Amino acid sequence: MSQNSYDKPSKVLGLVIVDGVGFKNFVLSDFLNQATGGFDRIIIYSGLPASAFDVETNVSLEIVELTVFIESRTAWFWRKMKEVAHLQQHKKNFFGIAANLDKNRPKEISKRAKLISLIFKITSICNSEKWIDFYNKRQINAISKNPVHSGYKKMLSDHNCDLLFFTHQRPPYLAVLDDAAKKLGIKTCSFIFSWDNLPSKGRMAAPFDSFLVWSDLMKEELHYFYPETKNKPVKVVGTPQFEPYVMNQYHSTKKEFSERFNIKQNLKTICYSCGDISTSQNDGLYIETIATSILYKEIPEVNLIVRTSPAENGSRFSEIKEKFPFIIWNFPQWELTREDHPEPWSQRVPFGQDVKDLRSLLEFCDLNINMCSTMSLDFMIFDKPVINPVFGNAENRIYNDQKYLQYAHYERVVKSGAVSIVKNKKELIESIKFSLENPQARIDQQRALLKLQIGKPLEGTSYRIVQALKEIS
Repeated sequence: MSQNSYDKPSKVLGLVIVDGVGFKNFVLSDFLNQATGGFDRIIIYSGLPASAFDVETNVSLEIVELTVFIESRTAWFWRKMKEVAHLQQHKKNFFGIAANLDKNRPKEISKRAKLISLIFKITSICNSEKWIDFYNKRQINAISKNPVHSGYKKMLSDHNCDLLFFTHQRPPYLAVLDDAAKKLGIKTCSFIFSWDNLPSKGRMAAPFDSFLVWSDLMKEELHYFYPETKNKPVKVVGTPQFEPYVMNQYHSTKKEFSERFNIKQNLKTICYSCGDISTSQNDGLYIETIATSILYKEIPEVNLIVRTSPAENGSRFSEIKEKFPFIIWNFPQWELTREDHPEPWSQRVPFGQDVKDLRSLLEFCDLNINMCSTMSLDFMIFDKPVINPVFGNAENRIYNDQKYLQYAHYERVVKSGAVSIVKNKKELIESIKFSLENPQARIDQQRALLKLQIGKPLEGTSYRIVQALKEIS
């Protein structure tokens, strides 16, 4: 069967896209192309402005902007109870969850801080799945009284959806949509958004009816953290996050890459990919360390490209940019579509050209350096060596990024041997020289890690997702 060949479609799919990353994964991949062949109609329920979608709408594809949900104090309280209880339940066995719990502790004096302190006291004892279910029911009771809930319910009813597919499982307002769907008898399904969401993040927004996951590993994690999912459909499909890397429209030649980034073609190229400042505060330190090493010829002369985080505008690197004019900067082409929003970072949406730029960096750079991010996987897909610098710890007054080595999802990467972990300048320089001279040294470990984490081939990812959704609906 060809990937666009289906039995006669007879369903309406509601597709919930909450942010720019979801847009990249499900609009700039092959998903919409496959979904329009598998369903009669697709209604995109968007947390982004409709103007962000450069797609042709017609009788089979409609875009509906979601009304922004403003949470009541009561709904907030019960949601917070549910989320903190989940963290309390798993803090002993998962460092990332314990760190996440600590972030939630009140660090000020206010009425809300006192409420959070109360929540911590209660959930330190009452944090079983039965208690979490109790908190969830109270939260649902509170949000069902919000006018947005009735609005969502009418919207879903008018569109006669058969399945509501959430491309993310964490934003709190998804609980409103999920409950509105359940009250109408509409099935719900959620995609597990990222490889760290289960072992390192907080509670899911809602008890969805079914799930799509990257891999068998993620399926095991889902069953561990959410035991009730053992009795629900869970499909292993891979992830559309990486599918553009095998799509012809995003391919570039090496000549195009060299011209776009002004590359010296006789030199090898290092790409440093940044995180955002909330988790990757030492990016400037690492960029400056690499650049200085190039200046003083401690490493061979290379092209150095820095790709900043799509969640930021790159302004925090202005001094480094001025100090080292030979650095080539790639500021991701993500447009801020809405400024007056509770979470403006979520409103940044990528252009297709940025996906093309990223793919060319992955294919034609010789080495990637990043601080323990998903970009490690991106570069491994193209068989490129990866270095993770983590200079900071609790003792040396540098932001403690060594803690991320203990997060469950990245601890697995470290133990796999697929990346080089460096904890000071000397180790970084040595690892750069070794990796440039021996790019295939960790290739077997990298491929084994990709198979474990992604689970399925990149080719046909969207087709598998649509087939899974058809089976669920």
